[in-house]
Amino acid sequence: MTLEKQMIKKIMRGSPNYPTRLNDLYDPPSCIYTLGNVQLLRRPMIAIVGSRAASPQGLSHAYFFAQSLARSGALIISGLARGIDGAAHKGSLAAESQTLAVCGTGLDITYPKEHFGLAQQIAQQGLLVSEFMPGTGPRPFHFPKRNRIIAALSLGVVVIEAAKNSGSLITARIAADLGREIFALPGNIHDGHFAGCHQLIQQGAKLVCKPREVLEEILFP
Repeated sequence: MTLEKQMIKKIMRGSPNYPTRLNDLYDPPSCIYTLGNVQLLRRPMIAIVGSRAASPQGLSHAYFFAQSLARSGALIISGLARGIDGAAHKGSLAAESQTLAVCGTGLDITYPKEHFGLAQQIAQQGLLVSEFMPGTGPRPFHFPKRNRIIAALSLGVVVIEAAKNSGSLITARIAADLGREIFALPGNIHDGHFAGCHQLIQQGAKLVCKPREVLEEILFP
């Protein structure tokens, strides 16, 4: 399934619409491709990330945090993946707000395919971003590259539910290296779904149970 290729815009590094926060990376993309409202790149963003194979409770938490933070003025950013990412985008849209999805493919290709409708909605009500040119399909190494863009664009990263090998930990670690705020939700100590979150908390991430605890650290105009 594909989105409208002719509507995709290319933004070169150094142009007025190129997000300055990407320059914090040691390897900022030379250009990004966008589909939707480019002005959203100027908004303060909070990333919500986590497991693709999330529990029903994790999905509920992602939806709730995204909805609450969006209503408080944050632009929710995530990676359009299954699980926590998708729930975060949906929660933000349910708040009658906008959301930004960073993709690991060209913007004319939706991955995973079941998020085609969600991607369409984000293109209409928010913004899709990728450093990959149209026609580029998914590859394993694309997603760590996508994660670094999520980390750089955000003011803070909220990890909802993550196992020890979760890709969301890559996002959190890059964000921490860039000086962004890192938050993690705790869970059952016997549940492997939360092992990554507990590890982040041990390493200094802020333990949060309510969206307002994120807002106490990151204020929005």
